[in-house]
Amino acid sequence: MKKFLSFVLKESKHILRDRRTMLILFGMPVVLMLLFGFAITTDVRNVRTVIVADHLSAQGRQSVERLAASEYFTIVSTASTPAEAERFVRSQKADLAIVFASEKRGIQLVVDGADPNMAQQWATYAQQVIANPPSGPVNVKMLYNPQMKSAYNFVPAIMGMLLMLVCAMMTSVSIVREKERGTMEVLLVSPVRPLMVVVAKAVPYLLLAVVILGVILLMARFVLGVPLAGSLFWIVAVSIVYIILALALGLLISNVAQTQMMALLLSAMVLLMPIVMLSGMLFPVESMPVALQWLSAIVPPRYYIEAMRKLMIMGVGIGEVLTEVGILVLMTLALLAVSLLTFKTRLAR
Repeated sequence: MKKFLSFVLKESKHILRDRRTMLILFGMPVVLMLLFGFAITTDVRNVRTVIVADHLSAQGRQSVERLAASEYFTIVSTASTPAEAERFVRSQKADLAIVFASEKRGIQLVVDGADPNMAQQWATYAQQVIANPPSGPVNVKMLYNPQMKSAYNFVPAIMGMLLMLVCAMMTSVSIVREKERGTMEVLLVSPVRPLMVVVAKAVPYLLLAVVILGVILLMARFVLGVPLAGSLFWIVAVSIVYIILALALGLLISNVAQTQMMALLLSAMVLLMPIVMLSGMLFPVESMPVALQWLSAIVPPRYYIEAMRKLMIMGVGIGEVLTEVGILVLMTLALLAVSLLTFKTRLAR
């Protein structure tokens, strides 16, 4: 046990001495949290709007007043004809033009559709603000995210991406670096069992990942204002299962890769692109083609992100995420088994 702890201590000192590694480990989470929390947002705010005001009825004037008072729209100009309003949109001076025609023709929306998702949101918001039901205004109660903040959606996704990248990529690169330098063989013939050597190299990254998890949760709560509605114990417990899964995947990559560059490329192809595109981080899995939905079923961050959104934002108990946690546990056991078997095969050669 003392020899194992000495290996863990040695690896920890090596990581702490590497300033570039420390900058990546702690700089990347902070930067990404700030970017996704403040800069990258899907919130509808200050949509530049042009009004065609030649045929404004009393009800139309009330609609324009509601638009002007809304935080979603900023009226930048008025136009006398629909063609003039469309020129504002085409020249990038406005995002949306609202044409109040006669009562028979109704209202026309001219939207900049270069970004289809945002265009759909602008049109939907405009229709909701303009609408004036005869039975009175519609009161919408938004559960879990009353302020409609994008950070509520992005923070669990960032956690899934960062923990996977830090654990898997850094672990694989660390082990492959030893192979490149020729020091891995020296470690493997030491009195400590080869498996313990690999575990000792993974333990510091597990501890660092827990620290990074704490940093992310603190920033989410006190910087971005994202609530931790569920049990902190279960949030951390599920995260540790996910971290072990990522470490096992890093070990598997290190068994295949022979150079650090190859390990980085494999990590990028196996981890980064699937996490971003198929985990539900940016795009809902339900909106994907059926083939991609089946492919996303083997992407571990998908289940972790779903579990974190339920635990953190919705505040449910562990019983409501047993499906996601069960899948993560099975994936962890499978990856550990494959990684260790591959590692033993490599040693036999």
